[in-house]
Amino acid sequence: MPEERDISIPQSLYKRIQERIKGTGFSSVDEYVTYVLREVLSEDEAGEFTEEDEEKVRERLRSLGYLE
Repeated sequence: MPEERDISIPQSLYKRIQERIKGTGFSSVDEYVTYVLREVLSEDEAGEFTEEDEEKVRERLRSLGYLE
């Protein structure tokens, strides 16, 4: 298993994610956050990340509460 690190997020965001993942295949907030971050990073690493794509990701992260 890869080494893991702890990160902190606001409790209000944690609760929003808990609500969002109910009834999905995600078993925990950690699993969901890891998935979202991997998706964002893989798109960025693909080299096909346009300014429009970046703005879409920013909007999505705002809607999820990661950005203000």
